[in-house]
Amino acid sequence: MTREDMLTRLIAQAESDGGDLVTLRAVVEEATELGASRVLGRLGLGDEDAQDDIDELRELLSAWRDAKASAWKAAVEWLVRAVLALLLIGIAVRLGVGDMLS
Repeated sequence: MTREDMLTRLIAQAESDGGDLVTLRAVVEEATELGASRVLGRLGLGDEDAQDDIDELRELLSAWRDAKASAWKAAVEWLVRAVLALLLIGIAVRLGVGDMLS
């Protein structure tokens, strides 16, 4: 029996018997399962390889985040080095190191 058939029977039961709590919960559960299956199917994640695809996407996202963090860290390190180099050059000029070398 498919989920659609089960949902159809539960709705028919709710109409004929009146909507008792157990029947209504079963209708909601089957409807949500059916909706989730449809959404996953439309996203291309309804097959058996879907978990592997999700795991691979998570690994790619983690690698992207690591690369982004490393790039920012490297950029900040280079910026700090450039500022310190300029500061040292400024101190050397101020102290007249150029005159001492000539």
